[in-house]
Amino acid sequence: MVELDIDTHDRGFYDGFSRQVTIPSKVIVSLLIMWAIFFPVNASQTLSAANTNIIASFSGWYVYLVAALMLVALVLAVFPASGRLKIGTMDEEPEFSRFSWFAMLFGAGIGIGMLTYSTGEPLSHFSNNPDIIRGAIEARSAEAVRPAYVYTFLHWGFAAWATYALVGLAIGYVAYRRDLPLTIRSSLAPLFGERMSGMAGHIVDVVAVVATILGVAVTMSLGVEQFVMGLHRVGMGDWLVTDMGEDGLKASAIAIVVALLVLVGASTLSALSGVGRGIKWLSNLNMGLSFALLALFVAVGSGLYGFQLLGTGVLDYLTTLPANQLSLFTSDGSEMGDALVQWQLDWSVFYWAWWIAFAPFVGMFIARVSRGRTIREYIFGVVLVPSLMCFMWMTIVGGTAIELELSGVAQGSIVEAGIADQLFATLAVLLDPGLALFVSFMVVILLMTYLVTSVDSAILIVNTINGAGETEGGRQLHIVFWGAALSFVVGSMMILGGIDAISTTMIIGALPFSVVLALMAISIMKAIIYDLIRKRHGVPTTAEGCRELEQEVTAAE
Repeated sequence: MVELDIDTHDRGFYDGFSRQVTIPSKVIVSLLIMWAIFFPVNASQTLSAANTNIIASFSGWYVYLVAALMLVALVLAVFPASGRLKIGTMDEEPEFSRFSWFAMLFGAGIGIGMLTYSTGEPLSHFSNNPDIIRGAIEARSAEAVRPAYVYTFLHWGFAAWATYALVGLAIGYVAYRRDLPLTIRSSLAPLFGERMSGMAGHIVDVVAVVATILGVAVTMSLGVEQFVMGLHRVGMGDWLVTDMGEDGLKASAIAIVVALLVLVGASTLSALSGVGRGIKWLSNLNMGLSFALLALFVAVGSGLYGFQLLGTGVLDYLTTLPANQLSLFTSDGSEMGDALVQWQLDWSVFYWAWWIAFAPFVGMFIARVSRGRTIREYIFGVVLVPSLMCFMWMTIVGGTAIELELSGVAQGSIVEAGIADQLFATLAVLLDPGLALFVSFMVVILLMTYLVTSVDSAILIVNTINGAGETEGGRQLHIVFWGAALSFVVGSMMILGGIDAISTTMIIGALPFSVVLALMAISIMKAIIYDLIRKRHGVPTTAEGCRELEQEVTAAE
């Protein structure tokens, strides 16, 4: 049991904040924004070259790290002694109901990506996946459907949520049981002790803040693109889009600026209201609208086909999970070998980097809302429930799009659309024009609430890290700064370099945090093992228990 005395300022603009974390984080993000705005060509070329080298050199690291995180989470949940331990003291009860808890997990996690990729990912793998590259099956055929869902589930299933769960557990378990600040560095205290209160801890938190901003920027860029395409679909004007020829329609620069002003403005207002009000209310609204949209696809879409895909997809996913999770394609100099390597870099490695960059934000947020739950309930809840929800979305919504293409009804209008427009294209084929317009408008609203929830959660988490784990108090000006910073990161790169530029920056930013993440996995295992040893010998395992024992000893003396 150690104490982390993190130096925070006691007056002025940085009152309650660690300036050693806040100022470097702001400087790095600000320099990145100015680089993208004032030197766009240089930024694009440099990022592209760096991305190529990093992906080529560290793809194996990403693949095996994520597999290891999944294994650690499973062992901690299944092992009886560790599974019974609570994230907090043993008599604590959860702050939020299970419904609100699941809603916040889902909304702050990957709700936006799910809307974009519910049709986009299955259709992409329906057109191209390793089995198609090897020539075993034909693209866009009935035989391509099952492998399409194997790879879709691989990317949106246990790998993502086990990564988030482990980060949240490493932070929450140590912080709540040992009364340490709710921040990234606390998760490493079992390994490095009081050294995490100094420069090493500052570096860890700065890396986490920058990774969070870049990870959320990718999610925001996807959401903004789809939000603009939705507005265009519901008749808000042709000024929203630009015709890119063979690449289809893309959001225009003015549309991106307007969308960011609306969405980040709403996010900032929600962040100012805190987790218990704005974020909780919006998360519950997200969940309700998501279920309503899913029910519509079950009723008028290919619901039965979707449930069949869900059953076969889950079975295929589980039986192929070990092999696919550990697969690392290497080039043998052939055209097929190069294509397999490129596919894995474009999809699996990109996703592992995305989940890792997103993990400090989602993990911190999950830790913030999960106090009082056992490790077993926490891991199974965080990993299984959101994964199953993603699987249902991908099979019912994506399955409807695939069946419309297989039957010839869509005539290529869905699969040939841009990924941001495919959900709206599916609605246009599936429903009468009037109903399609109404449902598309509801999707736009859902996108907006998911975006607002993700951004305001990220802003609050960044301020929590900068504030040495403090979740209360005045943070208004800093909330506004980070809201504006996210807007400039997303806006500048979407307008000047496109979504690919943001994705490239995120993959690079994920690398240093991946090292922190590996250390967090070791740290939480050490903390739990030592607590089990203490428990067996009757020694307190929480800071509260230590204080009570100290009081008893003092009274006896």
